[in-house]
Amino acid sequence: MNTSHFLRNFPFFQDLEEVDLDKLSPLFLTRTYEKGTDVFREGEPGDELYIIQSGIVKIYRDDGVRDVILAIFRDDDFFGEMALLENEQVRSASAQTLEKTTLYVLKRRDFVSLVYQSPMISLRILQTALDRLRRTNEMITDLTMRDARTRIMKMLLRLTEKHGILQKSGVLIDLKLTHQQIADMTGTVRETVTKVLLELQNQQVILVKKKKIYICNLAEFERLVEA
Repeated sequence: MNTSHFLRNFPFFQDLEEVDLDKLSPLFLTRTYEKGTDVFREGEPGDELYIIQSGIVKIYRDDGVRDVILAIFRDDDFFGEMALLENEQVRSASAQTLEKTTLYVLKRRDFVSLVYQSPMISLRILQTALDRLRRTNEMITDLTMRDARTRIMKMLLRLTEKHGILQKSGVLIDLKLTHQQIADMTGTVRETVTKVLLELQNQQVILVKKKKIYICNLAEFERLVEA
């Protein structure tokens, strides 16, 4: 996809005039990563924003025992924004591709000059960063206050918000996740995830189709989570 066309349809840049978009496009580098490649590591200095043209990226932290997955991003999403909002920023988490991924990359120095032209860009990024912080706080609360079954179900609900596709009688989570990845997102172990997903399938609350999870009745699922 042409970079200019992609940026023209990206929410951050919708206030820019065509001439400004034409100037912006050459500032983005294009990088392609194979599956399982680290884009950056926790603790490294960072000065780049990444926009996903295609592919899937997980954001995670190493707690010394295991990886803890904080978020999963895909086409038309972005990450690494905190490096643009503060000088001398180091990465607070790591980013790794879950499949072959193509990224558009913007350096901080170019971002700063861009913000002078359109301050709304910075505001939109800040709003998104704050929303992500709120979601992270909710995740921390779940990890410390909820039992394993509830943590797994609440995580599935969050995934429907980001990756859900409405279908005739439910919602398909349009991500292929292994049981280990779900465990890394919920502070559990793979065996527990397998057990809970099997129970939910037996109760006809979810279906698993081609390694993707389908929630049969979203309203009933939400009721079970809060019960």
